[in-house]
Amino acid sequence: MSAIDGKPSDTPSGTLVFYSAFDDFETWKRALHAQLPGLNMVHSSAIDDPADIHYALVWKPPAGFFDPMKNLRLIINLGAGVDSLVRRDDLPAGIPITRLTDPQMARMMAGYVLFAVLRHARDIPFFEASQRTGEWTYRHPRSPEAVSVAVLGLGQLGAKAAFELQRQGFQVSGWSRNPKQIEGVACSSGMDALDTVIANADILVVMLPLTPETRQILDRERLQKLRPGAAFINVARGELVDQAALTELLASGHIGSATLDAFAKEPLPADDPLWRLPNVLITPHLASVALPASSAEQIAVNIMRVSAGESPEHVIDPAQGY
Repeated sequence: MSAIDGKPSDTPSGTLVFYSAFDDFETWKRALHAQLPGLNMVHSSAIDDPADIHYALVWKPPAGFFDPMKNLRLIINLGAGVDSLVRRDDLPAGIPITRLTDPQMARMMAGYVLFAVLRHARDIPFFEASQRTGEWTYRHPRSPEAVSVAVLGLGQLGAKAAFELQRQGFQVSGWSRNPKQIEGVACSSGMDALDTVIANADILVVMLPLTPETRQILDRERLQKLRPGAAFINVARGELVDQAALTELLASGHIGSATLDAFAKEPLPADDPLWRLPNVLITPHLASVALPASSAEQIAVNIMRVSAGESPEHVIDPAQGY
């Protein structure tokens, strides 16, 4: 069988190199060998000759990583966001970069977003604060239809999250660079519509890709357009947001609460004031991660397509950044 009929073979030509400071090499190796038993796969620390490398499976490799790999034919990003790759100056010209589009990642992200939205919609931070002071304090639940949730970014992950939110009965709007249609979601596009979407949100969910156009798109002026007491959720990239302004608006109460999974600097420094804000929940960039067992087949198919001289699937456009 070959990639031509949509099923991977076990005899790709060339070697795959793996790099990630966060993912386990042996787990990924087992998952890929289950799809491609004949694949030669090495950790980046064990490269003998960079000229032997044809495929790279990576997450945030160090500067200059690709320079010696003169025969590289495919770069596979260990995730959906590729911003850490497209800004580099060591990428070989014309080498395709693919991102993972594993449905399990979209499901995982939607689950996290749903958890975070429900937490804010049901005023759980208020009850957590009451628990810390030993107070039995009642606040009547709101109907989901009375809660306006705005999702910024309607790619594969954002569209899935927005759809799941509207299934729960929330009043969901979505914003993206280009027009999108999602059942039950009021979709807007273009910069002219962005401020209105933000201003009408009780809960704002950030799921945008990081590109030169979106960097710091949520600056102080835009954050101040949120309704007083609105909730803020970021499951995308910290660089999309003016983090200092966000911190100040959270401290003042203009933004009532936040769930933050992405930060301008990661890990978030121990002395960052966000850690000490009682209305902020911090998680270490885990809303959605690539799962070896469910992502390996997509990776294997692309390796075999390239090995057979075909174009891989899910190629990103470096000029757009996604």
